[in-house]
Parts: sequence; C-alpha cells; structure tokens
Amino acid sequence: VQLQASGGGLVQPGGSLRLSCAASGRTFSNAVMAWFRQPPGKEREFVAVIMWSGGSPSYSDSVKGRFTISRDRTKNTVYLQMNNLKPEDTAVYYCAAKPRGDARYGSWGQGTQVTVSS
Repeated sequence: VQLQASGGGLVQPGGSLRLSCAASGRTFSNAVMAWFRQPPGKEREFVAVIMWSGGSPSYSDSVKGRFTISRDRTKNTVYLQMNNLKPEDTAVYYCAAKPRGDARYGSWGQGTQVTVSS
C-alpha cells in the first residue's frame, strides 16, 4: 500500500490542523493505520492508531484529548485532527500502515511538517 500524507503547516499555539493520509495500491481491510511524529533532534514516536475496520482508537498520553484519529473508508483516507496545538507538537508527522498481527509498520508516508510557533 502506498501512503501520501498532507496537511502540515505553520500554526500558532492553540491553533488547529488536520492531517490527511491517502492510501492507494494494495489496501487491506484488516489494516492498522497509525500516525507517528519525529520532533527535531529526537526519535520518532507514536501518536495515534486506528483499525481500518473500526473500533476504538488509541493515543499517546501527550496528545490524548487534543488529537483525534479517524478514517473514511470511502476515500481510503485516514485523518489526524489536531486541536490546541502546542510548540512541543512541532515535528514531522508520518502515517503508517500494517496488516493486523504484523509487528512492524511496513508502509510509510513521506512525512508532513507541522510547526507550532508564535
């Protein structure tokens, strides 16, 4: 599956952005879809995950209550709605996918930059 992330940009603290991740190619109904991010000078970290088939999403503690992951199966797209953004949310955001049961994410988008600054 090929993933294309978009929607990043520059936003002031307290603002909002919505990231999109469009999937194409060989998609799978049992996919696990996730967002990760890599802050400047730091390791890549988990942000949120959702099952393509449905169910409750899961979030890292640092974004819980502020970010919402969702998917539109008719558009083959996963979204990350980010509200009340903070400077520490500044990072390159990546979407990723794997079949349920796989240990590693085998498909990655190219990354989209989110900068939170006044």
